[in-house]
Amino acid sequence: MLVGAVLLSCNKAYTPQVSVSPNPLEVHGDSVAFDVTGTLPLKKLKKSRVYTISGAYEYGDQSIKIQDIDYKGTEFPNSKTQAPVVTRHFSFAYKPEIGNGDLNAFGTNYNTAKTKGKAAPKMSIAKGLITTSRMVTNYYHVVYAFHGYNDKEELVATNVPFYFEQGKSKLRKSESSGENGKFLDAFIAKKNVTRTVSIVGTHSPEGSETKNSNLANDRAAVIQKYYKERMKHFNQTGWVDSIKFVTKSIILDWEPLKAELEANTEISADEKASVLAIVNGPGSFESKQAQLAKLPSYKKLFSKVYPKLRNAKTEILTVKPKKSRAEISLLAKAITEGKLKADTLTEEELLYAATLTPILKEKEAIYQAAIKKNDSWVAQNNLAAVYLEMAKREMDKNQAAKLVDMAVNALNISVNRKDSPEAHCNLAAAQLMKNVRVDASNEVNKSLAMNPSEDIKKGLYGMQGVVSIKEGKYDVAIQNLGKSNDSTLVLYNLALANLLKKDFNAAKAGFASVISKDASFAPAYYCAAVTAARLQDEGGVTSNLKKAVAIQKSYTDKALSDLEFAAYWNSENFKNAVK
Repeated sequence: MLVGAVLLSCNKAYTPQVSVSPNPLEVHGDSVAFDVTGTLPLKKLKKSRVYTISGAYEYGDQSIKIQDIDYKGTEFPNSKTQAPVVTRHFSFAYKPEIGNGDLNAFGTNYNTAKTKGKAAPKMSIAKGLITTSRMVTNYYHVVYAFHGYNDKEELVATNVPFYFEQGKSKLRKSESSGENGKFLDAFIAKKNVTRTVSIVGTHSPEGSETKNSNLANDRAAVIQKYYKERMKHFNQTGWVDSIKFVTKSIILDWEPLKAELEANTEISADEKASVLAIVNGPGSFESKQAQLAKLPSYKKLFSKVYPKLRNAKTEILTVKPKKSRAEISLLAKAITEGKLKADTLTEEELLYAATLTPILKEKEAIYQAAIKKNDSWVAQNNLAAVYLEMAKREMDKNQAAKLVDMAVNALNISVNRKDSPEAHCNLAAAQLMKNVRVDASNEVNKSLAMNPSEDIKKGLYGMQGVVSIKEGKYDVAIQNLGKSNDSTLVLYNLALANLLKKDFNAAKAGFASVISKDASFAPAYYCAAVTAARLQDEGGVTSNLKKAVAIQKSYTDKALSDLEFAAYWNSENFKNAVK
């Protein structure tokens, strides 16, 4: 914007040409920065004079002085043929109470001592302020640490072996009525919810390959039949079809022998070495058995190890008994009310109970109970997460600040218990809520350095993107937000960063994406209107403003004072859009 030069007095005061960039003035980061270029008329700056341009940003009855620009006649010896030009960079701190106003300036023609001079009339050289950068929306990624409870179906393995005589597959009475038989009966009688019964038959090395193969298979089949008979005995015939029975055999395999040999304490190390030399050496299964039979220690091997290889091992996978969600919730509530002892639930169950209620006060009570039970880092972190969630919803600023402080206190305790990416992510959110951007960035970096989960990592980049926009670092913001998630707030802030960077096409596409994701998100419509104004698209301005105002009426007043739309204020279409 140029202000024409007008000669007021031949040797006293005259008006320079002054341009300001940007015009209107814009807020970026925490300041309003701009360049002022002043050009004096030819032949007016005398060597014995000093011409000063003084200025201030004036809004309401307030003003912010900017530094003077001096033109010393001695520094412009060619002022008769070359107009004196000076460019200076200025900035002043932005505060929310600074409203729209004018950057005003006036020139004064002094003597060299700057003791006498006459001032030209004050003139407006720029308007202000555009505050689009302040439309960044805070994004707080709050993280709950894993409670440790498995709420899915878990299978528990129970192993019952049955042993057979050499060369036989008949289940002996001593086995069925012995310790293992009694254990199986008691297990079946309890009616455990059973998913799978796997039975593996094995054999000792002596005998032909055919005989050994048959023995292993037959032993597995015998135990399967026996298991089903015992279920019938305990009136569980109807459940048999719900169980998957799997039988298999281990045939001509030396691994079972190696395991039993290693566990045996009656065979010496040298004797074990002789056995392993044969077993690990060349030859067929039967030839190796023939070599073993010639060893001095074979009788010991045959009597101490081989009998343990003649078996059918049964692995039963049953469903681990668990409390229902409703039961866990009721018990947790009773614990928080002091009606039950905390030991009624395990720590994992208690922490899990907090995830079953959407009510923050109930979550708070459960995590406080978990802290009394076992003051773990998880409980402290998750209590802090609740306070941060409460702070996000709290309308009273003082109460919100108290909740954030309570969260920070719990998070510091959590970090002392165990340093975790979850706690540092929450600390970043807390510092961002307090608008302590340096500390928020530091916590983001600490969490990222701990190799967090993808969810946490994306949330951290989303918060760092907010910090970067607030600092006026739009390229950095775009990089961070581009690595974040696709939540409405993140996508909105990414589009805003592109708008502030003046990549209007990317901004236009970005706001359209936000609107398609959440058609009720009013800020996206408003900023889409700002983008359209920058692109000189009046149709886009009015259509988007109309939708923004329909969702949030306060945008009417904002649009009517927003210098982004100054070119459209007199348009009937604009006026109709913001009614």
